[in-house]
Amino acid sequence: MSNYLIVNANIVNEGKVTSGDVLIRNGRIEKIANSITPEGNIETIDASGSYLIPGVIDDQVHFREPGLTHKANIQTESRAAVAGGITSFMEMPNTVPNALTQELLQDKYDIAAKTSMANYSFFMGASNDNLEEVLKTNRKDVCGIKIFMGSSTGNMLVDNEKTLASIFSNAELIIATHCEDEETVRRNTEIYREKYGESMPFKYHPEIRSEEACYLSSSFASGLARKHGARLHILHISTAKETELFDNNIPLKDKKITSEACIHHLWFNDSFYDTKGAFIKWNPAVKTEEDRNGIWKALLDDRIDVIATDHAPHTLEEKANGYFNAPSGGPLVQHSLVAMMQFEKQGKISIERIVEKMCHNPAILFEIKERGYIREGYHADLVLVDPNKAWEVNRSNVLAKCGWSPFEGETFGSSVTHTFINGELAYNNGKFNEQLFGQRLLFDRD
Repeated sequence: MSNYLIVNANIVNEGKVTSGDVLIRNGRIEKIANSITPEGNIETIDASGSYLIPGVIDDQVHFREPGLTHKANIQTESRAAVAGGITSFMEMPNTVPNALTQELLQDKYDIAAKTSMANYSFFMGASNDNLEEVLKTNRKDVCGIKIFMGSSTGNMLVDNEKTLASIFSNAELIIATHCEDEETVRRNTEIYREKYGESMPFKYHPEIRSEEACYLSSSFASGLARKHGARLHILHISTAKETELFDNNIPLKDKKITSEACIHHLWFNDSFYDTKGAFIKWNPAVKTEEDRNGIWKALLDDRIDVIATDHAPHTLEEKANGYFNAPSGGPLVQHSLVAMMQFEKQGKISIERIVEKMCHNPAILFEIKERGYIREGYHADLVLVDPNKAWEVNRSNVLAKCGWSPFEGETFGSSVTHTFINGELAYNNGKFNEQLFGQRLLFDRD
C-alpha cells in the first residue's frame, strides 16, 4: 500500500478547523499533528489553502445495477461519487430484480467488490410478502432495510399495514423509508391527467406529489416507529410541515427517529420547473420556496440530521418524455459537496456543519465502523477541497453514465482535488486510479 503525508491542511473535523498534517500509512490515519516530519518511503502532498475533510458518506443512492445498467452502473457512478468527494455510499434495493432476498442482496455486494471505487453498502428491500427474508438481514454488514411507503422507480410499494407493523415491530436494523401516501398521489394524478392530458406541465409535479401526501406518510411512519420502538430514518424530506415530526433536543446517537435532506430540495424550488422541467423531477417533488426554507431551518437546528443525494440517474432519452412518462430522479453525487460549499460561500452554512451533516452524522446514525472522522486509527477516507478553484458544470465534464446534470451551466467556486479511499489516492485533480476498489462497510452494532 502507498503511504502519504498531507501537510499544511485546514483540517475540518468534529466542529473545528485546525491547521496541521495527517500521516496515512497502511490504509489508516496513523498520526495527526501540527507538524509531521516524513520518514521512509512516503509521498508528501502540500494542502496549503485547502480543506481536508473526512470522506463524504452518502446514505441514499440508486446506482441501477443490476438490471438498469443502460442508465448507470456501480462502476460509473462510484467513480463519479469519488470525484465528488464521496468515499462511501449506501445503495437502494429497487434495481432489477429488486433486492428482496438475501441471495439477490449478496449479488449486489459481489458486483461492488469487483467494480466499486468507493466503499459500499446495500439496503435490503422490503415488500408486502418478504418479511422472513428481511428479518434474516445481518446487522453487522448491511446498512439497513428500505421500505417504499410510496411508489417510485421500481414499484416496490409496501402498503399492507399488517406487513408494515410486522417489520416495525420485529426489525433490529434501521428502517429507511420513502414516504408519500399512495392514495393521495393517485387521486391527484387522476385530477391533473383529466385536466391536462399528456401536455401536463412539469410545474404541477409538487401538486401531485403534494405536501399532504408526504406528511400523511411520514407521520404514519413515525407513529409506527414510536408505537413499536423501531429505529426509523425518513429519507429526502421535501416539506416544511414534515420537519415538525422531528426532535432536536436529543443527541443523534440516542435518536430513534431521524431524517435526511437532499441536495435538490436544498437547492431548487418550484420556480425552476419552467426552465428545468424533467431535469428536476424527483420523488418526492421539489416544492415551494417556503418548503425549501423550512428544510434549511430544520437542517441547521438539527431536526434534520443528514445531507444526502438520492442520486438516481435516467437517460436523456427517458427524460425527454412528457410529464407522465418522464421518470423521476437525477444524478447528483459528483456535485453534492461542491453545491454545499457554494452555500458555505453564501454564509448559509459553515464548513464544520457541512462535515457534520455529510460525514460525521451518517457514521453516527448508521453506526459505521471506523469511518466518518479524521481520527488516528480510522480508515483513511479523506478529501481535499480547494475552496477557491472555480469550475463550470457542462456535459463534457459530467461523469455519471447518463451524461447530464441538473447543475449544467452552474459555476461552483470550489473543487474536490484529491480523494483517498482506504488510504489510497483514488482521485487526483481529474485523474483516477482505476485499479483501486472500495471495501464493504461494516457496522459497530451490538
